[in-house]
Amino acid sequence: MLDVVARRQQAFRVLMARHMPRAIRIAQRIVRDAAEADDIGQEAFLRVWNKASSFDPSIARFSTWLYRIVLNLSFDRTRKPRHAPIEDAAEVAAGDPAPVETLIAAQQQRLLEAALAELPERQRGAIALFHMEGLSGEEAARAMNLSPKAFESLLGRARLALKKEVERRQDDRRRA
Repeated sequence: MLDVVARRQQAFRVLMARHMPRAIRIAQRIVRDAAEADDIGQEAFLRVWNKASSFDPSIARFSTWLYRIVLNLSFDRTRKPRHAPIEDAAEVAAGDPAPVETLIAAQQQRLLEAALAELPERQRGAIALFHMEGLSGEEAARAMNLSPKAFESLLGRARLALKKEVERRQDDRRRA
């Protein structure tokens, strides 16, 4: 990180190569839009470049600092009104039949993503960091600027809310 503070572009490229994929995945799980997540990843690293001198390794690891930036940018983007992405337009079904298992798995994934989208942003962030990105509870707590106990509580509420939302959506489907 000292090389980045010294404005060495090669060190910055290495840092980006190492951390950009996860930054984009975290953002995508919050904003639910690949292009928007890519923009957030780029903006996060622009902030890293511009604010590198403000990073204090005695307070947090670089990855924790980066995830906090990504989460803040993602939360800000979810608060802004946006237009529906082109990907939400109706798709033409492929002519070849897909295996039933693939269809069921895709349907369950869409159900989970839709239920996750209904959670408050901080709960989505907790689920994304812990369950989807595999961060430890302590790492995720630091990334969200919470104590480990507060993160554990937030994650518990998020899991419960997600479970209820999935069940509600399944019940709605059965009735339809």
